[in-house]
Amino acid sequence: MDLIPPPSSSSSATTTANNNNGQLSRYENQKRRDWNTFGQYLRNHRPPLTLSRCSGAHVLEFLRYLDQFGKTKVHNPGCPFFGHPNPPAPCPCPLRQAWGSLDALIGRLRAAYEENGGPPESNPFGARAVRLYLREVRDSQAKARGISYEKKKRKRPPPATTSSRTMPQPPPLPPLQHHHLHGESSGGSSIGLLTGLTMDAHHGNGGGGGAGERSFP
Repeated sequence: MDLIPPPSSSSSATTTANNNNGQLSRYENQKRRDWNTFGQYLRNHRPPLTLSRCSGAHVLEFLRYLDQFGKTKVHNPGCPFFGHPNPPAPCPCPLRQAWGSLDALIGRLRAAYEENGGPPESNPFGARAVRLYLREVRDSQAKARGISYEKKKRKRPPPATTSSRTMPQPPPLPPLQHHHLHGESSGGSSIGLLTGLTMDAHHGNGGGGGAGERSFP
C-alpha cells in the first residue's frame, strides 16, 4: 500500500507523546497519524479551513493532493502497457495512490472525525461524492492495471448427507450374543441337546458289535 506524507514535526511529537501514555494498536496509531496529516492539510489550505467548514469537496481535494506521493503506476489509455498488470518496461505514466490505500485511509479518517467530536450526520468522509470518487478510482485503476477487484466466491463444503452416503457402512454384528442369551433362558434345552448327542453315540457303538468295543478298550 502507498504511504501518505508524514505529518509535521509538531504533530509527530504530539503523536509520540500520546503513544507513550499507553500502547496503541497498529490501526489506532495509523489512524492518529492520518488525522494529524489531514489537520495539517487544513491549516496549510488557502484560505485556511476549520474542521467545521470541511465538506466532501475538501476531502476530494485532499485525496488528489495525496496522489503526488503515490507509488502505484497507473497507465494512461494510450500507453502500450494499458491493462497490463506487470509491464515489461518503464513508461512515462504517472504514479498515483492505490485505490486500496485511499479506501482504507477514508475509513480511518471517518472514524477519527467522529471520535474527535464531529457529528456523524455531517461527516465529510462519508459524503456521497467521496464514495463515488473511490468507486471511480477503483474502476479506472482496475482497467489501467489489468487487476480485478472482484472477490472470489468460496467453495462451499458438501452437505453432511452427501458425505455420509459415500462413507462405507460397517457390517452388521453377528447374532452370537442373542443365541447365548437364548440358551440361558431356555434352561434344559441346551443340556438335552448334549444328552441326546451322547446317547446317539452310545447306541452307535453298541450297534456296531465288537468293532465299537475294540475301538474303545
